[in-house]
Amino acid sequence: MSEDNQLIAQRKEKLLALKKAGINPYPSTFNKKDYSLDLLQQYKNLKKEEKTNKKATIAGRIMTLRIMGKAGFAHVQDAKGQIQIYARENDLGKDAYHSFSKLDLGDIIGITGTVFRTKKGEISIWVKDLNLLAKSLRPLPEKWHGLKDTEIRYRQRYVDLIVNPQVKETFLKRSQIISAMREFLLKEGFIQVETPILQSIYGGTNARPFKSFLHNLKIDVYMRISNELYLKRLIVGGYEKIFEFSPDFRNEGIDSTHNPEFLQMETMWAYANYQDNMNFCEKLIKYIVKKAFNKYKLTYNKITLDFGKPFSKLSMLDALKKYAKISADKLNTQELLNLLKQHKLEHDSDISWGNAIALLFKELVEDKLIQPTIIYDYPKETSPLAKIKAQDPRFVERFELYINGWEIANSYSELNDPELLKQNWESQEKLAKKGDEEAQRMDKDFIRALEIGMPPTSGLGIGVDRLVMALTNSQSIKDVIFFPFMKPE
Repeated sequence: MSEDNQLIAQRKEKLLALKKAGINPYPSTFNKKDYSLDLLQQYKNLKKEEKTNKKATIAGRIMTLRIMGKAGFAHVQDAKGQIQIYARENDLGKDAYHSFSKLDLGDIIGITGTVFRTKKGEISIWVKDLNLLAKSLRPLPEKWHGLKDTEIRYRQRYVDLIVNPQVKETFLKRSQIISAMREFLLKEGFIQVETPILQSIYGGTNARPFKSFLHNLKIDVYMRISNELYLKRLIVGGYEKIFEFSPDFRNEGIDSTHNPEFLQMETMWAYANYQDNMNFCEKLIKYIVKKAFNKYKLTYNKITLDFGKPFSKLSMLDALKKYAKISADKLNTQELLNLLKQHKLEHDSDISWGNAIALLFKELVEDKLIQPTIIYDYPKETSPLAKIKAQDPRFVERFELYINGWEIANSYSELNDPELLKQNWESQEKLAKKGDEEAQRMDKDFIRALEIGMPPTSGLGIGVDRLVMALTNSQSIKDVIFFPFMKPE
């Protein structure tokens, strides 16, 4: 029998003994009144061995336990941190103290006592009453010294959160980032909405969807890859400033910045264009950073990201010229193909001028965009839902925000010409018939909505998970999603 199995067997024996003694190891409630961190802050000025009459009632998980005859110490961890407790047989009585001495690491207890500072200077609670709230049948990993195996951490997030306090802090920051984002949008007059996750026609971007079957209607259905087309329907219906926190699903690769299920925040803003959203996006990101971190300079992999300065803004052509020394505007398609070959970049045999530009940018420039940088004016082939740039019809009115070499946000002036969009989608349908699993599909109802009339509009989509990664110095998207998708054990 393995060591873990032996410990589990011992704990199950203790559980049986508790039940035989008439003790309920899983009571239904406990009147918790205090938190560890609040007590530590409130009594930080206590002198050594100074006692108070302040009664405290806390509850949490036992993280350390030292039994020394008729007295013992333990550290109890709750939602805000840890605090030491001190228990004596003289105070609890023989039976209750015996039960305390037989507790295990990981057990959840509730205690009432008075606050004091020990001889060694640690603020603690002198236990007067103790209750077992949940018996832990499995030992904490590695004898409570922390969980290091990343795969186990992601699979058993519940354990990861217990033994790695910094993980809980990351997810607290995630919550604060999302709250700050929502707060800013509401202040700016946007209304939060909800749109369908299950869709009969997937659309809004180029991605391979997850497919299922709705038995009642006997039709194929898809998990949404984007909520964009539904937000635009609401703009047609008369809303002018809306947003949604949209869990999206894409049947694509899994790596450090991609998870099959991820969170997007998407807006639609009537009577605005992509230039309006450039300024809006910068204001939003700055607000989030200041609100969640109370400063503008954050560190990622020892590099200082400065959100206080104006964001850099470059066209895609200018970015290629600055970072890759390529004057792409002067090159024809064949010359671009020669460059792709020179840099050993795989591509379709019939790649267009615009897609060649986008591929060179992706492979030669993106990872150099460390500080917050807005790249604008994308080749029209990359964005069938975006409006053509009037001054240069090779491009569309689109920008993306990059931080730490990652695409964080995407925005464009929305195409609201139904005939032109229909032509674009027909081209996409041809790609789909050739086997392109990421090609967009024709949505006839959305064409009908545009025929009703949609005002000039610009949308902004932000990848919440990647933004949290960049702001919390997290190395993988799995570090900022509570339960990332994992291959079954």
